This record gives sequence, C-alpha cells and structure tokens, in this order.
Amino acid sequence: MTPHPSLHRIEPGRTVDLAEIDPADTSAAPGGKEATKAASWAQAVRLAELQDLLWARRQERLLVVLQGTDTAGKGGTIRRVFGAVNPAGLRVVSFQAPTRAELERDYLWRVHAEVPAAGEIGVFDRSHYEDVLVARVEGLVPEAVWQRRFDHINAFERMLVDEGTTIVKVFLHISRDEQAERLAARLADPTKRWKLRPDDLVARRRWDDYQRAYAEAITRTSTEHAPWYVVPADRKWYRTWAVAAIVIEVLERMGLRWPDPHLDLRDLDLR
Repeated sequence: MTPHPSLHRIEPGRTVDLAEIDPADTSAAPGGKEATKAASWAQAVRLAELQDLLWARRQERLLVVLQGTDTAGKGGTIRRVFGAVNPAGLRVVSFQAPTRAELERDYLWRVHAEVPAAGEIGVFDRSHYEDVLVARVEGLVPEAVWQRRFDHINAFERMLVDEGTTIVKVFLHISRDEQAERLAARLADPTKRWKLRPDDLVARRRWDDYQRAYAEAITRTSTEHAPWYVVPADRKWYRTWAVAAIVIEVLERMGLRWPDPHLDLRDLDLR
C-alpha cells in the first residue's frame, strides 16, 4: 500500500518541465482502476490510524499544501483522502483573494496564522504559492517582487520545519484537454454550475503562462525540508490513491508512537 518514498517527488535541484510529465500516467498504481479504488479504502483506514497517533501525541504537525489549476481536483482530493480522519485533528484552509486587512500586511501574514497546531494535519487548498503564481501571471506585482518571494517562501518553510512541522507540497497536474472536459461537465451540472467564475475562463486563456509559473515555482522551492510532488491527476481514482500514498508514507517516516499515560497505572484503583 505504501509506495517508494520517491513517488512523484521532485528532487531538489531538478528543473521541472510540466510538459514532460504525463498527467494521465497511472503506471505506479497497484492495479487497474477498480483495484486501485479498493486499495484506497485500505489507505483511508491507515491514514485514520496515523492521524490518531499524531493527535494523541500533540507534538508533531503535518502541513499538506495542494496546488493546481482550476478543476484539478483540490476539493475532491481533500474529501476522498482525508474524509475518514478525525475532524478534531484536521484543519482545512481555503485561501481566497486577500482581504483589505490582509493586503495591509505582508503576504505571508495570513498564511502563518493558519498553519496547523501540534497534533493537527493541516491542508491548504491553495496557499502562499498564489503569490508567485497569480501575482506573477496577472501582473499584480512587479517581477522584482515576485522573484524575491521564492527566497522568502523557502525561508518561511524552513522555519516551520525547524519548529516541528512536516511539509508535503502536492501539485495536481492535469492536461488542458482534461480541464476543458471538466469545465464542460461543470457547466452541464446545475449542482456544480455555481462554481464557474469569469476568472476561470480568463486563466484558461493563459494556460501556458500558468504552466511556466507553476514549473518555476516547483523548481525553485522543492527542497529537502519541503519537497514538491507532481501527481498526475487526469484520472481521479489515481490522483486519490497517489496523494494518500504520499501522505501515509510521510507520516510513517515520522516514527510516531503512542504517548505514555498521564498517570501511574500501578496506582490506579477502579473499584
């Protein structure tokens, strides 16, 4: 159930070209679609067990950063991968356009306030990386500003790791054709049509610009302490399995153990 630690990991120093990574690749799956879905059920049980350990210890923290283009499946990934864990120890944050109060502070201020506490799994649906993606492509800040933010982000993540947070960053990689199909399906479904925004179509017209921005962000910020994983996401069943496999492998490497009881059991009298 647990893959090799290098599953979809971008090693530090590697120059990423997303065009060279097949978004429909499922070769690492434990079998075909149905077999992989079955394996995902077992993953859900294992992830719940590991999260119980993390929550009981209240020492370590795990931060999972999810990035991807519109319709890449960030919300679906969160539901399917983390749906079985204890919600008391799960913190999901979705970052929208910054408010006026947030714009009056440094761009990492609102992000730092949402990092998981001891014992929690935190999941960012979009993140501080929007400040080197949207801000870059849409020209919200000068190039000199977004260029220096790569160093800021690396230092910020280094600090979080030094203070006890394990970071896993996942880019959900889909093709332009797959995005078109998902947007069309969303438009045809009254229960999902509300999700469509004018900005989604504007961003789609700048697909190549965003792909370059994602590639550079991943290249410059995949570090030993906070690596990126580029997960092929055209097949939703594979995406779910792969993200769960990565998260489980990282938690298992943390070597979590049940904490000692808070009282001396030898003196305990339950009569």
